[in-house]
Amino acid sequence: MDGRDWAKFLLPYEQAVEELKVKFKTLRNELRSREEYSPIEFVTGRVKRISTILEKAKKLNVPMDQLEKGIEDIAGIRIMCQFVEDIEKLSELIRQREDMSIVYIKDYIANYKASGYRSFHIIIEYPVQTSLGMKRVLAEIQIRTLAMNFWATIEHSLNYKYKESLPDEISERLRRAAEAAFLLDKEMSNIREEIVESQRLFIDKSNLVSKVLSDIQQLYFYHRVREAAQFQLKFNELWESDELWNLSELSAEIEAAIARAKRESAKGQS
Repeated sequence: MDGRDWAKFLLPYEQAVEELKVKFKTLRNELRSREEYSPIEFVTGRVKRISTILEKAKKLNVPMDQLEKGIEDIAGIRIMCQFVEDIEKLSELIRQREDMSIVYIKDYIANYKASGYRSFHIIIEYPVQTSLGMKRVLAEIQIRTLAMNFWATIEHSLNYKYKESLPDEISERLRRAAEAAFLLDKEMSNIREEIVESQRLFIDKSNLVSKVLSDIQQLYFYHRVREAAQFQLKFNELWESDELWNLSELSAEIEAAIARAKRESAKGQS
């Protein structure tokens, strides 16, 4: 083993992970803010432990002076999707990006492993700006459904326990579980439209509630205390009776009241 400073060696990878997490979370929020469907459910990331890097280098016969090119997943991003169809959509969005370049793709969904492992891997080259200048590092983006990720997490834990020599009985059970997880993904895809529509309705309702309450507070800002209190009472009644489909009408009434308040305020200042 060489005497490298591992903390310094891993710094660019840590920076890459943090930047990539921010970028994909921003992409998710941007799509949602434009009222488009986002294939990204949530994003995680990690840098491999030193012991894991050394174990993988030994397993793959990667020389210590070739770690940066020989170990492609020192920096790793994992993106979870709701549906299998989302994975291809997200991979296309990644292909279109200009702030990272794809080295190659490993599709373990169309070509799943004998163990039952399913995931979509994209190896990218990502530029990191360091104090010594720009450095390009390799990183792996794993894209999975929630069901795939649950299965993979369990398999990883069992492989760690049995040092990747799983008993035949456990291996067979894992294969059956992988098929069950994939069947679950297929069933969820069959009712995808209903699920997405339900989630959209929930988000719309949440946004409308926030807007109504924010607008009521704006009336207080214009010293329309009586109107604000009346609208708050109406909102409370709708909330208690669970008649939130009437919120749109209430919101329109509050917007009209705010418009009147603004006009009167402008007149008073002129």
